[in-house]
Amino acid sequence: MPQTHLNGIDIYYELHGSGPPLVMIMGLRRNAEWWYQQIPVLSRHFRLLVFDNRGSGRSGQPEMEYSIALFADDTAALMEHLNLESAAVLGYSMGGYIAQELAIRYPEKVQRLILVSTSAGGASAVRMDPARQKEFEDVAGLSPEQVLQKNLDIYFAPGFIAAHPDQIARFMTVSLRHAQPPEAFLRQYQACLRHDTTDRAGRIKAPVLIMTGDDDPLVPPGNSYILKELLPRAQLKVFPGGRHSFLIQMPQPFNQAVLEFLGAAPGA
Repeated sequence: MPQTHLNGIDIYYELHGSGPPLVMIMGLRRNAEWWYQQIPVLSRHFRLLVFDNRGSGRSGQPEMEYSIALFADDTAALMEHLNLESAAVLGYSMGGYIAQELAIRYPEKVQRLILVSTSAGGASAVRMDPARQKEFEDVAGLSPEQVLQKNLDIYFAPGFIAAHPDQIARFMTVSLRHAQPPEAFLRQYQACLRHDTTDRAGRIKAPVLIMTGDDDPLVPPGNSYILKELLPRAQLKVFPGGRHSFLIQMPQPFNQAVLEFLGAAPGA
């Protein structure tokens, strides 16, 4: 699979499908594998660019301070390498932070913007429950599988986990491929904690779709309402019962919302 050296690191990427370009930016700790519920559908309509962020998966994991702005610069450099002058951009979780920075720093590169399970950060952000946050941050001595198991309730509601063991088994298998070392997780996580676009989000001129689950314990849905206030022309779509990974739990309505916002044929 393709890998290129850009912005001081090796970046792993994949291209899928054909049509107008859609850049998909993944979140904290995860890599391009996590788009497994989106790639088969969206690639029928778009030329998808998916990749592993700095510090994740098969991309470089240098020992340095990471920032959301740096991730955005990596994304812009990859787009330039692939001669993508502009594209629709979809960012999930930390990828939504990156997508906001990309739209602010490189407005000419972003035609339309989809922000999923994400936040503008800053002092006004709605934070995770403090006790649950401490548990989320504590990864010392744990294997990737142990970390994933203790965080399953962040991604999916307990009722869904109990009712869909086959889907959870697939999710576990995908998530444990190319697992991220703890030190790389902490570098990405510290970048997330410093994220703040509250005073700059108004610079985003591209049409925006904001999507959230209404039961997200990691990036609570209140953050999407704040984003909607900062981006008054944006659309907001809330998924009842959705936790942080509702795009995996509810792929059909999620994918349909993406297709409709980007102008693909309804019902495709």
